Amino acid sequence: MAEAPIRVGLVGLGRMGQVRKEVLEHHPDLELVAICDPRLDETADGVIAVHDYQAVLDVDLDAVFVCTPNNVTAEIVVAALESGRHVFAEKPPGRNLDDVQAVLAAEARHPELKLKFGFNHRYHESVREAYAIVQSGRLGRILWLRGVYGKSGGRGFEETWRSKGEVAGGGILLDQGIHMLDLFRLFCGEFEEIKSFVGTFYWPIDVEDNAFVLLRNVEGQVAFLHSSSSYWKHTFLLEICLTGGYLTITGIETSSRSYGRETLIVARRQFEDEAFAVGNPREEVIYFAGDPSWQLEVDEFVSCIRTGGPVQVGSSKDARQVMELVYRIYASDPIWSRREKKHG
Repeated sequence: MAEAPIRVGLVGLGRMGQVRKEVLEHHPDLELVAICDPRLDETADGVIAVHDYQAVLDVDLDAVFVCTPNNVTAEIVVAALESGRHVFAEKPPGRNLDDVQAVLAAEARHPELKLKFGFNHRYHESVREAYAIVQSGRLGRILWLRGVYGKSGGRGFEETWRSKGEVAGGGILLDQGIHMLDLFRLFCGEFEEIKSFVGTFYWPIDVEDNAFVLLRNVEGQVAFLHSSSSYWKHTFLLEICLTGGYLTITGIETSSRSYGRETLIVARRQFEDEAFAVGNPREEVIYFAGDPSWQLEVDEFVSCIRTGGPVQVGSSKDARQVMELVYRIYASDPIWSRREKKHG
């Protein structure tokens, strides 16, 4: 006999909420029962529509998806857990480490519930394939990583909630760079040493629009990140250099379709006496079409609820550790750190 569908509510119908809504509506194990957004006008297709997230928690639900601005994410996650619901929330888990701590405390009070955060990039096919190659050992061990995650801002960028410190908590590093930092952690674990330059280089906003970050772990592996909202071209690049070759991910499938075709380049190291073209080893180029990542991460959330197993990707531990890394990066730039203390 088939199990009853998991009844879910969705809080927040911005860009990410719309992406999640489409997945929830078509998932065979889920039933979307209630949606919440201040801009909603009426109930549609039998789904309860409300303006206040508390009204969602009054509905008979098993789980809640939280797709809201950072200033209310932690509050809603805590309330949903306290009401006995499993929770899937977008990253980041809040504006700051105090928000994260409040979420962790609520989770600890309800160990029977599942809490997952949407660190979606780990589910992209290019990342999964690159990780499998690294884990196989066929290209040796990782020497260094380089990541560039840039977007062009756009007209009205400075007026969006992501550009307002009291709502977002941080700028492009917290909003977008956090994904690349999470991938750095996937491939190289935790980082001990940090050097950074963080600043507002172009946009008239009170959060950072660029972050240049240099990291090193206890094994001596180094990672460099440039996270930017003044790159003037939507760019995703992750380079992984290993003792026996290299992997390069360029482009990534997103809901905006603006970062270019998702591609993985795989190459073995060839020294001058091993290659016909000096400095140009043979490369295998793998193209990826479509983006199953949204479905895959919801599948894992559903599996955790059904089986009682632990969250493997996007756990509260992952969220806490990457948020701690973000705020250590802020603190490692003395000029930015003094600025934040002055304004905060």
